Amino acid sequence: MASDPAGPRITYYDDATGERIELSTATLVNWAAKTGNLLRDEMGAGADTRVAVLLPAHWQTASVLFGIWWIGAEVVTVGHADVALCTAERLGEADEAVGVGEIAVLSLDPFGKSAPDLPVGVTDYATAVRVHGDQILPERHPGPALDGRSVADVLSDAKASAAAQGLTAEDRVMSTADWTNADELTANLLAVFATGASLVQVANQDAEALARRRQTEKITRG
Repeated sequence: MASDPAGPRITYYDDATGERIELSTATLVNWAAKTGNLLRDEMGAGADTRVAVLLPAHWQTASVLFGIWWIGAEVVTVGHADVALCTAERLGEADEAVGVGEIAVLSLDPFGKSAPDLPVGVTDYATAVRVHGDQILPERHPGPALDGRSVADVLSDAKASAAAQGLTAEDRVMSTADWTNADELTANLLAVFATGASLVQVANQDAEALARRRQTEKITRG
């Protein structure tokens, strides 16, 4: 990914709202760094912290995931966590996962609007993340990365999945697939990035737009 910092890394469409957001590698890195700094400086997260990610397949979710990994923390998709990042609709799940732990809510608004009417003690991600720097010192001794799997295991699994799917660095992959568990994250997000490809992630796909999007986005897979 670092070999092409200006190229598109993830392009997000929501066909229900008309939203289209495109992030280069450099921009994704900046958002991930800001997220990592928020988690480390304000929410006390670090190596061996379990972070529940209760978010859909979205460009902001990608930033959150890499921010968590940059500070050496563990993404968990099931079970107890110390910190949770969620949508407002999943706040109850986050409460159940963390108990008295920290929670941040993402509005997922394309213009960075805050999540309204949050309970006292819950962090609004859009407001909080803005003040944090877009550079970060990565954790030198990370804990587990994803549902108990080590960093090395996650990277190995992602590369194996990319090979099984026949992905190459030249691919532009379009997907509507979920990222709800470790296997889906590995196959549908990390495999694309591990091989240096780029991702076009579509929510609420409009079938009539499919052929046109394949052409305009230069899709090679999906």
